[in-house]
Amino acid sequence: MSRTPIVARTLPALRRALDTLRARKATVALVPTMGALHEGHLSLVRQAKRRASKVVVSIFVNPTQFAPNEDFGSYPRTWKADLAKLAAENVDLVWGPDAKTMYPPGFVSKILTEGPALAGLEDRFRPHFFGGVTTVVGKLFTQVRPDIAIFGEKDFQQLRVVTQMARDLDLGVKVIGIATSRERDGLARSSRNVYLSDEERRAAPALYRSLKETAGRLRDGDKIKAALAGGAKLITAAGFELDYLEARHAETLAPIRSVADGPVRLLVAARIGTTRLIDNIAV
Repeated sequence: MSRTPIVARTLPALRRALDTLRARKATVALVPTMGALHEGHLSLVRQAKRRASKVVVSIFVNPTQFAPNEDFGSYPRTWKADLAKLAAENVDLVWGPDAKTMYPPGFVSKILTEGPALAGLEDRFRPHFFGGVTTVVGKLFTQVRPDIAIFGEKDFQQLRVVTQMARDLDLGVKVIGIATSRERDGLARSSRNVYLSDEERRAAPALYRSLKETAGRLRDGDKIKAALAGGAKLITAAGFELDYLEARHAETLAPIRSVADGPVRLLVAARIGTTRLIDNIAV
């Protein structure tokens, strides 16, 4: 039977709710989201419930990780539907601040990271992005003070950046990555999938198929350059405009010369129509 979660919209309300959750020394898991929740988010919530006695889900569309030409204004916002889904999952607390709460007048601080944040992947096409992500996630970690935080592997560079930040700044949070949730045809679940037209949606799984094809060629001994060229050809043939398809070290995201330099992660970003999709798999 589902129960309505506590909803906090201000910092004092969040602190009172967290004090209640921790009254019996409960372990707390945080699942950070921007809302528009789908099955991928809910799979993260279920993993959080397996790992902690109390689960907090944050819902905040973070303006600082969007460039002026990106979709901040049109990003889907489905607060009531999100709350209903979280109630059905028996989430304990929903933290839903507004922009003025997260970035009050006079706010001037930012967390900037190097290492995986400067790997030449998402940062090459969205140079603003990780400064916004690390700042908001750092704030969420200090506000909620979770024991663990759950992130999906779909945003793999983000996962590596956040993991490094939590470690470097001694934030006391164990960051856990969960395997990408996919539709039956392999398309990685994303809130932005709603932007796809019917035709684009039919073509979109080619991104995942190309990753599997490229990974298979690498496991069979192909050179990285040749395997990536073959994967790129499959992606563009499906109607995508490719931003990158890269084979990187799975921990550092540094470029590699061969599979022997691994563990290896294949990462891709491409546009179809007006929608930009990202994905990745292990080799």
